[in-house]
Amino acid sequence: MQVFGLVGNPVEHSLSPPMHEAAYDELGIDARYVTFEPAREDIAAAVEGADALGVAGLNVTIPFKQAVLDAVEPDDLAARIGAVNTIDFSGDTVTGHNTDAEGVRRSFAHHGVELDGRDAVVVGAGGAGRAAAFALADAGAAVSIANRTVETAELLADDVGDAASAHGLDALPELLADADVLVNATSVGMEEDESPVPADALHADLAVLDAVYAPLETRLLRDADAAGATTIDGAWMLLFQGVAAFELWTGRDAPIAAMNDALRAQL
Repeated sequence: MQVFGLVGNPVEHSLSPPMHEAAYDELGIDARYVTFEPAREDIAAAVEGADALGVAGLNVTIPFKQAVLDAVEPDDLAARIGAVNTIDFSGDTVTGHNTDAEGVRRSFAHHGVELDGRDAVVVGAGGAGRAAAFALADAGAAVSIANRTVETAELLADDVGDAASAHGLDALPELLADADVLVNATSVGMEEDESPVPADALHADLAVLDAVYAPLETRLLRDADAAGATTIDGAWMLLFQGVAAFELWTGRDAPIAAMNDALRAQL
């Protein structure tokens, strides 16, 4: 039996186990997905121990996505983003990957949204914002990063390169006027019925992805729907980062419908 899992602290409310185990059941794979919660200072030892015990793959969540970089060999994308959310133990070296960016890209693709040549706005410059900005830029979009602290947005824009620019949140109405794509990569809307984006800045030509998945229908998505925009809830991003990890580990096409059903049954 293969063992996959999630390392984080805390992890008790993770939605990843039912999603991945649904995939194993659907394809008849003899595997289990378990959670690990090491102390914050023990992440390197945890990765080394998982390798020694024959764990096949690990997802990585808060607070270890950056700290784990020193314990793995990151691929180019993970190194550029500065965060690892998936570890693969199958090769001669333990490799680190970032499937959060793939989660963003595939969420838009699933909803028929083209990114190449489009103007995109990312709200937030933290971990999710970094993944979104790199995903959009690598797909060919011009990316405007709006953040409460402009200096943080500037650092991210510098890392992304010429396709990106940095702005304060007060620039959102102007940025969105001609934008095609919007990603909320902040936690606004998770614990309060608020939106990081003025409702009157939204329009019907936008495709809006909200990384928040609890609740599924945020104030931002309700406002976007009222404006006639295409709306994409955060569970799609969560699903497709898991799909990408599954495919990396197994080399098989993920049973997306089964994984989606299992995920949404928990929400």
